[in-house]
Amino acid sequence: MERQQIQPYFFVLGIALTLIGCFNEPNYSNTPEIFAPDVERYPVAASGGVGGGKRDSVVITIRFKDGDGNLGDDFPLPKADSLRYKSNGGWGNYRITTLRLVDGKYVEVPVRVNETLYFPNLTKGKPTGAIEGDLQFSQLFQYGNSTRLFPTKFRIQVRDRALNESNVIETDTLNLPFLR
Repeated sequence: MERQQIQPYFFVLGIALTLIGCFNEPNYSNTPEIFAPDVERYPVAASGGVGGGKRDSVVITIRFKDGDGNLGDDFPLPKADSLRYKSNGGWGNYRITTLRLVDGKYVEVPVRVNETLYFPNLTKGKPTGAIEGDLQFSQLFQYGNSTRLFPTKFRIQVRDRALNESNVIETDTLNLPFLR
């Protein structure tokens, strides 16, 4: 009779071990890889006060993979990390370049808010290892005295704390306002 009560436990244990054995950690490169950019534009109604004029919010979503999970950094940014980023290209761990169509060719438009960007440590307090997921970045574009829109796209790149730089991707084109 005792033997019949033990058998279900062995059965459940066997299934659990089988399921655990089926999970293999992904084998990604330690150099981050980004892909599948998605860009959405949302109009933001005007409101009173400073900066309350009509504007468009742009949200860029990218997929990422990283083999050692060292994407992002702590906030506030440690001084040593800040110096390391600045002395290796002058950009943070997220680079976004705004490109506007001028005379049939996309040219870089300096956007001050995009000069040095960082995103938070994605694995803080978690075991190291391969990670994947989505990163989102949002930015506002103000309308000036005109409602003219310009064909615009974005070039994106990330790097990890070891300064391994990802591939570069570009979004599709959308029409956005630019203040002069």
